[in-house]
Amino acid sequence: MSTYVYGITAASHPLLPEGMGGVGDPPRPVRILREGELAAVVSDAPEGLRPKRRELLAHQNVLSEIGAAGCVLPMRFGSVAPDDDAVTGVLAERAEHYGERLRALDGRVEYNVKANHVEEAVLHHVMAGNPEIRALAEANRQAGGGSYDDKIRLGEMVAAAVKDREAEDGAVLERALAPAADAVSVGPESTGWLANVSYLVKRETAEDFLAAVEQVRKDMPHLEVRLNGPLPPYSFVEPGPAEPAGAATGGADTEVG
Repeated sequence: MSTYVYGITAASHPLLPEGMGGVGDPPRPVRILREGELAAVVSDAPEGLRPKRRELLAHQNVLSEIGAAGCVLPMRFGSVAPDDDAVTGVLAERAEHYGERLRALDGRVEYNVKANHVEEAVLHHVMAGNPEIRALAEANRQAGGGSYDDKIRLGEMVAAAVKDREAEDGAVLERALAPAADAVSVGPESTGWLANVSYLVKRETAEDFLAAVEQVRKDMPHLEVRLNGPLPPYSFVEPGPAEPAGAATGGADTEVG
């Protein structure tokens, strides 16, 4: 039977679960594997696990229960090891790393910020800031729409200018929020967002971070800014003791509802 891993905490954690159910149908009983000063929160791994809402919530609820009483290093949904011995073996092998992460993440949460352009607003910015695009657009207008080649050229120029603006605005947003966080983790570029950034924030200063997000929204009204959190600090833990199964979702998007 393979082992599903929810998270890692100190063996002395004050609230390790008893009788809690995790993923699976019926829910697999959650149990604790201890190795030295560390403990892994696990259950048996159900077959055919998929990232359905019920399973994502089960994973999240286990982490929330544990995290309410102390620091937990969350594993991504779908993290499965071959067996219990494989989990405790990695805990022993990487004890120094996990100990350092528990200390570094204690009292901290993750906020994930994604942003995209409001299409009409960014086109206005692009036109206002690029005389060449404005001139070609006006010439096409006066020519009754312009030739096919002129339309293609205008479209390519606008697309290139928008892409440049995406990179610029993503960097501005990241810099604006970084001072309110302890650490920053930039997500992959191929997400469909111009910015996908996770911030590690002290619980006690979370209001300052939220205020910084609101200021960005005011200063950059041409952006749609999506905030998700507070979350367990998924983006600041890796590597974990198990590889996500093929059905896994990653990072802050493990958060549901």
